[in-house]
Amino acid sequence: MTVYRGVKGWILRLLRVPPEPPDPDGAPGSLLVFRAAPNFYRYLLARWLLRQSIALWGAFAGLAAFHGVAADHVASTWLTALMYATEIGGIGLVLTQTLLSYLSVRLDYEMRWYKVTDRSLRIREGIWSVREMTMTFANIQNISVSRGPLQRLLGIADVEVQSAGGGIGGGGKDARGTAVHMHRGLFRGVDNAEEIRDRLKDRLRNYRDSGLGDEVERHPPTPAPSLHAPGLD
Repeated sequence: MTVYRGVKGWILRLLRVPPEPPDPDGAPGSLLVFRAAPNFYRYLLARWLLRQSIALWGAFAGLAAFHGVAADHVASTWLTALMYATEIGGIGLVLTQTLLSYLSVRLDYEMRWYKVTDRSLRIREGIWSVREMTMTFANIQNISVSRGPLQRLLGIADVEVQSAGGGIGGGGKDARGTAVHMHRGLFRGVDNAEEIRDRLKDRLRNYRDSGLGDEVERHPPTPAPSLHAPGLD
């Protein structure tokens, strides 16, 4: 565990990812912090194992085919040594990729943050490409809970928060080519989704009842949430 903490700290420093996002705007004492559930890590791990099993099978099948073809055509000693060195290098690359992809899954789970105050919420996820979104209650229009079959089996769900505009809204794509929804925030993989939804709705209701919403309508804020990628500051 100590070794993992050291590797984690080194990766976060290298990618310039703060260990925790700043708190969104709100009254002192109103901050609520939610995190992804342990079963969400198991969900991510199961998907990783499936993908990795297919990748490893393909990699080792390719190495075996290379060995068979090379062994039939290599006669000299130095070519035989080169063949084995190539195979060892290939195995090393496969093992390195396995380790790095596992660390990516582990950190992707650990570095998810969902912060809520009486005025706004902030969602941050990702390691290699950090996505940080801030939404104010002035713009939030709908809050819902969704879960798929595997999520139901694991007892987790996603809380979806939609603001004015809906859809992708010109957000384009992130570094991995995934569509960025500028008007939708997701509390992914939580095991208390209904509680989070109800508390968000209570805060939205209190925000509107306080009269702050009328003030915001007279002075509309910029609706688009912020997206931040490390290394662009």
